[in-house]
Parts: sequence; structure tokens; C-alpha cells
Amino acid sequence: MEFLRATSWSDALAIKAARPAALPIAGGTDVMVEINFDRRRPDALLDLTPVAALSGWERDNGQVSIGAGVPYTRLIDELGAELPGLAMASRTVGSPQIRNRGTLGGNLGSASPAGDTHPVLLALDATVDAGSTRGARAIPIDDFYLGVKKSALADDELIRSVRIPLGTGPCHFAKIGTRNAMVIAVCSVAVALHVEARTVRTGIGSAAPTPRRSPDAEAFAASALDWSGQSALDDGTARRFGELVAAAAVPINDVRGTAAYRRHAVTVLARRTLSWAWEEYRACA
Repeated sequence: MEFLRATSWSDALAIKAARPAALPIAGGTDVMVEINFDRRRPDALLDLTPVAALSGWERDNGQVSIGAGVPYTRLIDELGAELPGLAMASRTVGSPQIRNRGTLGGNLGSASPAGDTHPVLLALDATVDAGSTRGARAIPIDDFYLGVKKSALADDELIRSVRIPLGTGPCHFAKIGTRNAMVIAVCSVAVALHVEARTVRTGIGSAAPTPRRSPDAEAFAASALDWSGQSALDDGTARRFGELVAAAAVPINDVRGTAAYRRHAVTVLARRTLSWAWEEYRACA
């Protein structure tokens, strides 16, 4: 196995163009596990840690652009106030050591259905900025996930950053695992209120071949909520929303949980996250 180290973004793209099979590595929290357990044996690793262009974030035109190499700890510490939903999900990732090393770009690149940031990115209508020697490409998050650990990235592309709109409204995330911490999600749900547009977006994790949204639940909630903020969330509305979110899931039985349990848990998490988001909105309305 060859170890290739990029020193700049252009260098990384050139290496990836010449060696499309080279597996990108930054924090290594997913990649090294697969290598250590002999689940994956790439011909080459492409180390992106020296690439400064991936390690920062910036505000621009009402959104935040987050470099693919920014670790979870920095998402929590530096962007927790502006992107609380993303910070909530980041806090559930592994141990402090894993959060110090693991990156947002790595979570996206692995495209695991159980990735903790995916539901939030779907709920927040994020955009993935990818690049290659052929040029830059913006991939809407709705089009990014193609299958189990498969994404829309071309063989010669790398993730440069993720863009997330700011100030759209409350976003909440919840996750269930086989224990309280340092665990892969049995299932997870994110809900975001996009107040100006009076729309709701959802994200479901670890309950289908890919992270996904529930358009039916979103349309129902958008029409059922009292956007004046005067009314509390009706129990019937919350229950129906949970049922519609669960209906979008396609769970399986595995070592972490049964399909039936996942579907029930998604229903409960959807009700909770909508309730939390709505109460936060009402408090500020």
C-alpha cells in the first residue's frame, strides 16, 4: 500500500487525477478501522491533512462554508451557536479523541447510512463542494447519497467544503444507540424549521440504504404548523408527523436492532425533534 501526501489543494487534485483509486484520508477514524479489520485494502492512501484549504471555515452571503478537514470538536466549539443542529450531531460522534480527529468531509466521504452528520445536513439543505482537475462542482445534499457507502463523487473528485445556509430557523437532532455514548446509531432523525420559507426539512439516518428525507412528513408539517408561533404543537400533529417520517424509512434487521424497533424509534425521535424545534421557534416568535 502506497502512502501519498498532498501539500496543497491543487496537489491533492493532481494526485487524485493520476491515481483515482487512491483512498483519501484525513482523521482516519473510519478508514483505519476498515484497514485494521481487513475490510478494505486500497492500493494507495491519499493523506489530506497538510492541505490548508480544507482546515478552515468562513461565513459568506448568508451561509457558512466548512472545509472538509474541519474536525467535529471545532464544529462544536466554533460553530455551535450558529449551527446548533450540526453541533448536536457532532457531540454524539464517538469519544473526545474521535471527535478531535474525525472530520465532516470524512463523514460525507464514507457515505455510511449511519453517519451522524448526514440527517442534519439533509435537514439544513447543505451543498457539497467537490473538485477535480476538471473543475469545481456543487452537489446538492439531496443528490449526494446514492447507496450504501456510495456517493455522487466521481472517481477523480475530492470534497473541498460543505456549505450550509445560516439563520433559517431551529434545527434539532436525536439519535438512539445500543448504549448512551460512543456508539453507532441504531437510527437518528433531524428536523429543521425554515421559518422564512415556512417549510420543514427532515433527515433520517441508519434506517435505510442511504440517509434520506421524508417529503410527505415535511409537506404535512409545513401546512399543519401555526407559523405565527401562537399555538403549541398539537399532539395529533406530532404523532402524524412521526408516522410519516417512519413511513419513509426502509430499515433492516442487524446486530444493532430490528427493523420494527428502528421504525418505532424513528417515529418517536421525529415527534421529539419536531417538538423541540417548535418550542424553540415559539420562544423566539
